Amino acid sequence: MGQLKDSFRKVFGFKHLLRGLRGRWMVNSLALIFLLVIVAVTAYSIAAASYYTSNLRAAVESRARATAGFFSRYINTGYNEYFRTAYRFAEEYADRDKLELQFVNMHGRVEVSTMGLTVGMEPGTPDVQRAFQEGQVDSFIGIDPLSNERVLSVSAPLMFSNNQVVGVMRYVSSMRLADRQVIMSAGVAMLFGLAVIAFVAVSNLFFIRTILTPIQEINEIAKKIAGGSYGAIIDKKYNDEIGELTDTINNMSAEISMAERIKNDFISSVSHELRTPLTSISGWGETLLQSNLKDQEEVKKGVRIMLKEAHRLTKMVEELLEFTRMEGGRMVLQMEPTDVRAEFEEVVFLYMDALAREGITLTYEESEEIPSIMADRGRLRQVFINIIDNAAKHGADGKLLETSIGVESGHVVVRVRDHGPGIPHDELPHVKMKFYKGSSKARGSGIGLAISDEIVRLHDGELTVESTLGEGTTVSVRIPVQMGSYS
Repeated sequence: MGQLKDSFRKVFGFKHLLRGLRGRWMVNSLALIFLLVIVAVTAYSIAAASYYTSNLRAAVESRARATAGFFSRYINTGYNEYFRTAYRFAEEYADRDKLELQFVNMHGRVEVSTMGLTVGMEPGTPDVQRAFQEGQVDSFIGIDPLSNERVLSVSAPLMFSNNQVVGVMRYVSSMRLADRQVIMSAGVAMLFGLAVIAFVAVSNLFFIRTILTPIQEINEIAKKIAGGSYGAIIDKKYNDEIGELTDTINNMSAEISMAERIKNDFISSVSHELRTPLTSISGWGETLLQSNLKDQEEVKKGVRIMLKEAHRLTKMVEELLEFTRMEGGRMVLQMEPTDVRAEFEEVVFLYMDALAREGITLTYEESEEIPSIMADRGRLRQVFINIIDNAAKHGADGKLLETSIGVESGHVVVRVRDHGPGIPHDELPHVKMKFYKGSSKARGSGIGLAISDEIVRLHDGELTVESTLGEGTTVSVRIPVQMGSYS
């Protein structure tokens, strides 16, 4: 019982774990959400940057192609005319606040610029070189050597009718606005992600609270049970896993309470059972020592009583030893071909005369053919003695015990019925439990039927108890007739 209580304390003494459970839950759940938010914000930021950049590049490239096409189609009178037109175009350029327009001469220097600051300088970006060399529109995004800021530059070749590249038209746009839009989009995405994390955190805290609160309540009751308040019941509020845990602990509490009560009853019963024969033996021992031993009948009477009580003590000790073997899993059967009928008959006839002297009639009925089976004859004999002895003790008021043996549905069936007061309905499920005596006042340790049930179970059989209050009790032992049985 002490081990059971220690185990109970170990299992349910976990209040210190509850504080960590909330933290572990939050860390594990939020870590994944945080990682997903970071990945999502990063992916969104990259997509936004690509979107703004590609749109800006497409718009500037389209404008550069259109303007370069105009120059290539209509300015064919000469190189000088080309640059005079470029100067006029730059002076009339309306979007100088948004895009810088440059005309680069054949020497790679800026000839005309709407900003004016870069005239005479070399742009030094690869898009200008590719426009001269390949005659194709090309773009560049990066740090502009002329302004040291991040820009988008698009260069379109200017060609005469003979496909000679005479210059490059170059549009330059600062990426500051686009970068700001990307940063703002990433910031909005991050705020949304933080809102998601906050929502998940709050919902997780609420959810974990709905778990921890009932567990803490269960833990408090469990500690009371572990502290000795056996039978304490937890109020069931949920029909989920928490409810199942509540039912389990309530059942455990009830079982511990019953086990504690049975243990106390057993100690009280065994103490009484030991005291009675010891008192008789001690009393008659003193009587015989003090007498003059001349009355032989008195001496014989005393010796008979002492032997009878010593036999009772021996039987009680044997039952306790059998119980310890059963509890320790050390009960081993010695299987051999066994004539069950012969063993049962011997026990019946052993009790028949003894019960007759007490005014109890013992009847016996058998089938014509009962096969021998593989069994432990000594253990079966012990079962037969226990169930007949129990019937005699608890059903003696009926003055009749009925015994029978037969074969039913491939099983050897032994029945013992008394006509005593019967067993109350609420006690019937517990009669095979160790130490259980219920409301019976009969002598005994309360473990004989538990040992018998274990022996029958080891034979792959079944021991059942049926009783009707006021009409008596029937104990049935069913042992299968094995395929290797002996006829």
